Amino acid sequence: MSEQEIEQKNSVRFADLSLSQPVQDALVDIGYETPSPIQAKAIPVVLSGRDLIGQAQTGTGKTAAFALPLLSMLDAKDEGPKAIILAPTRELALQVSEAISNYGRNLKKLGVTAIYGGTDFTRQFRALERKPAIVVGTPGRIMDHIRRGSLDLSRISHVILDEADEMLRMGFIEDVEWILEHTPAERQTALFSATMPPRIAAIAKKQLKDPVTVAIKASTATVSTVRQRFIKCNGMRHKIEVLGDLLETEERDAAIVFTRTKSAASEIADELASSGHAVEAIHGDISQGKREKAVSLLKEGKIDILVATDVAARGLDVDRISHVFNFDIPDDAEPYIHRIGRAGRAGRSGEAILLLTRRDFRKLRNIEDTTRQQMQPMPPPSRELIAQIRQTKLEKQIGEIIEEGKFNRERTSVTDALASLETDAETLAAALLKMLQAGKPRPSSSSASLDREPRRESRGARGDRDFDRGPRRERPIRDRDLDSPRSRPERAERPERRGEAPPPAGDIERYRVEVGHNHQVKPGNIVGAIANESGLDAKFIGRIEIYDDHSTVDLPKGMPKEVLKLLKKAWVSGQQLQMSRVGEKRRNHFDK
Repeated sequence: MSEQEIEQKNSVRFADLSLSQPVQDALVDIGYETPSPIQAKAIPVVLSGRDLIGQAQTGTGKTAAFALPLLSMLDAKDEGPKAIILAPTRELALQVSEAISNYGRNLKKLGVTAIYGGTDFTRQFRALERKPAIVVGTPGRIMDHIRRGSLDLSRISHVILDEADEMLRMGFIEDVEWILEHTPAERQTALFSATMPPRIAAIAKKQLKDPVTVAIKASTATVSTVRQRFIKCNGMRHKIEVLGDLLETEERDAAIVFTRTKSAASEIADELASSGHAVEAIHGDISQGKREKAVSLLKEGKIDILVATDVAARGLDVDRISHVFNFDIPDDAEPYIHRIGRAGRAGRSGEAILLLTRRDFRKLRNIEDTTRQQMQPMPPPSRELIAQIRQTKLEKQIGEIIEEGKFNRERTSVTDALASLETDAETLAAALLKMLQAGKPRPSSSSASLDREPRRESRGARGDRDFDRGPRRERPIRDRDLDSPRSRPERAERPERRGEAPPPAGDIERYRVEVGHNHQVKPGNIVGAIANESGLDAKFIGRIEIYDDHSTVDLPKGMPKEVLKLLKKAWVSGQQLQMSRVGEKRRNHFDK
């Protein structure tokens, strides 16, 4: 099925599906507008109260197909749990619970808890004591809690079996049947399975009442002329860095960068614009007129990059788009197919590059399984390649200016400067070039840029091994992680307030830099970057304390503004220092 056919068949909108207003508002915030085929067919069935058999491949949007109507039907005033969702693996249980929390962001009292093995019971006991409306879990751990009396299913009104055939394959199906026997007979049940082996069909016949069957054949054909690759990244700031490098090094015409949220689209567009790219953002908060204007500018070649959410890019057809950069991986295969179809139009070749973190690994595999195509890993652009490309561009620009020949005034200024400074032309040209490039991360000899490649190697085999194992090693998000005061000072006693030591006295000022333990930085890296960028002798660089996500450094009082401006943009361990005096208000990119 072609991408155009998919869009024509999938003309239903979420607004047409009778979902509750808080759920619809959440979908607008997220940027979802058009349901996938399984969602369009299953949501009305679940809302009607009928039992459902949903047969669809992984990656077709099954989670939203049951989560959205479930959230619309449950009443936060009712004492929970009211719904139980069984999943074969802890990774899927976490993924489903996170998705439901996201869809239910406007339903503050409607709690969601994930229960799975391999973790401490105590935390799960406490979560269940709060009587969440929805419990998502693996069969084994759900059984454990039922037996211990910490999970009461007597009030359950909705049961969802997700990836039932996978639970059968993993040997959990007897556990599933045992759990179902502990739920009320009067309940609504939805069973989702990619295939329908006899054992699953028998369970459906026994446990479901007059079910409606919805079978969806997943779209498996991505655009054959588009090469698909992915790059492993270590978080949001690393993604920004890699995206900027790709935009410099990839031979491209126009490009579109896809993000999950509207706020990220705006922030990324701002970041790219500040680096000199001709870019516009399009998303749901931008008027239709401005969206059309941005697309028109792209078609005319007046801008080269669009940063967009999925909804804003619906129907976008621009022949000159050669590259699609997936800054965020979509939840399902359908939107991914739509995205990369923007490149390779009219039979031309195109490139689709996905920026991937460890948390996204399962989604990558789901998309590959659904599309039956494997994406190829690629390394981030090297420092040497970036230096070479910048040098080539510089020489080309200078050559064009020389060919044009209109620089008599500048020639006079250079002649005067040579006489006044008593230097040679080569030295003067190098100094002017450094002044021109001030504020950009240098890809050649600075300590900041040299430090970026070893950082990746210092994470080395272990970092790659953790990534390749997927999200299994990923530590679950805990409340204290969201704004953690936890700190690990490298050379100091544990500070008193939020990990900050008291400010220094005398002729020393304390500065904060946005690089820390999480970025594998060492004190010597920071000293080298400051000394090289500012020209300050290392002996005048004082106490350095390294925390999880930032560091502090003592410098002589009265540092010139020009030097501080350079230090803000210096790079260490793949991070810009963003240096600021301790106590100054800092701008945090990607604030949601």
